[in-house]
Amino acid sequence: MARKWIAGAIKRPGALRKELGTVKGKIPVSRVTKTITRLKKAAAGTKKLAPAKLRLLKQAILARTLRGMRKK
Repeated sequence: MARKWIAGAIKRPGALRKELGTVKGKIPVSRVTKTITRLKKAAAGTKKLAPAKLRLLKQAILARTLRGMRKK
C-alpha cells in the first residue's frame, strides 16, 4: 500500500520533461541544475516569478530531490 506513495503524489507526471524538451527517459541532471539556477537568478531580489515559471522551479527542485532518493 505504501510502496508507491511518491508516484501517487506527483500531480503532473512528465510535465517537467516536456517543458525542458527532452525525449522520453531520464532528464539529465545538468539540465535540471541549469533550470533551477536560471529561475532562481530570474527571481533574485524582489522580483517575482510568473505562476508557470514558479511551478517549473518547484518541479525541477522536486526532480533533483527525488533523484537523490534513488536506491543505490
